Amino acid sequence: MTKNNQTTTHVGDGALLECSGIERRFGGIVAVTGVDFVIRPGEIFGLVGPNGSGKTTLTNAITGFYPPNEGTVRLAGKDIAGTAPHKVAKLGIARTFQNLALFNGMSVLDNILLGRHIYMKPGVLRTALYWWAAQREEIENREIVEEVIEFLQLESIRHELVDGLPIGLKKRVELARALVAEPKMLILDEPMAGMNQEEKGYMARFILDARAERGVSVLLIEHHMDVIIGICDRMLALNYGEMIASGLPRDVVNDPRVIETYIGGAHG
Repeated sequence: MTKNNQTTTHVGDGALLECSGIERRFGGIVAVTGVDFVIRPGEIFGLVGPNGSGKTTLTNAITGFYPPNEGTVRLAGKDIAGTAPHKVAKLGIARTFQNLALFNGMSVLDNILLGRHIYMKPGVLRTALYWWAAQREEIENREIVEEVIEFLQLESIRHELVDGLPIGLKKRVELARALVAEPKMLILDEPMAGMNQEEKGYMARFILDARAERGVSVLLIEHHMDVIIGICDRMLALNYGEMIASGLPRDVVNDPRVIETYIGGAHG
C-alpha cells in the first residue's frame, strides 16, 4: 500500500488540523491532557490506545461534542475549539462513530443522503418554489450521493434497508454518508471493528482511495495494528489520556511504552 511521505511534522508545519495542549476534564476526572499533533493535507494519521485511553474524548473535543477545557483546535489555521458540531461539519470535518449511527427502517440511499443535510436549505418559501429551487437542489445532492455510492461499490444495495446488512456493509454506508458531506478532514472511529480480514482489506482500500481520489485527510482510530502500519503515514498512541508515543507507525508500535500498555491486548 502506498503512503505519503513520512517525515517528522512539527506543529504548524502545513497543518490542515492542528491540536495543541488539548485537555478535557469531566468533573475531577482528566480524560485527556497535553495532547499535541498535526495532520497535513492528504495525510492518513492513526490514533491508537487501549479502551478508556481518551481516543473518543479527543475526537469529541475536535468535533465540538465536548469542547476542550484547555488547548486549541485549528482547521486550516482557523480556531474551531468550542464550535458547535453542526458548524464544525460545515467547516469541513466529517466523522463516523465507534457505534454505528445509521437509521434503521431507512434505505441505504436515504441514510447516505442524510450526509448532505449541511448543504440543504429547508424553508416554507423554498417548498413553495419547489419546482424552481428546491428540486434543483435535490437533484444536485442526489448526483453527489450516487457518485459516492458508485465509488464505494454500494449500487446493488442502494434501496435495501440498512437493518439487515452485515457489519462490513453498514460500516461502508456510514463512510459513504461522511464522504457525501465533501469533507476536508475525515475522522473514522474504529471503522473496521467487527470485520473479517476480507472486509478489513476492502475498507483499507476505500480509505486509501478516498485520500487519493477525493483529497481528504484522515484521522483513523483503530485497534487493528496491521491496518495502522499498512495505511497510516504517522500515528499517535495514548494511554490514560496522555501521549506516550508519536511518529512513524513502525517506530511507535515498537516503542516499549506502547508494547507495555496495549499492543499485546490489541492483538489478542
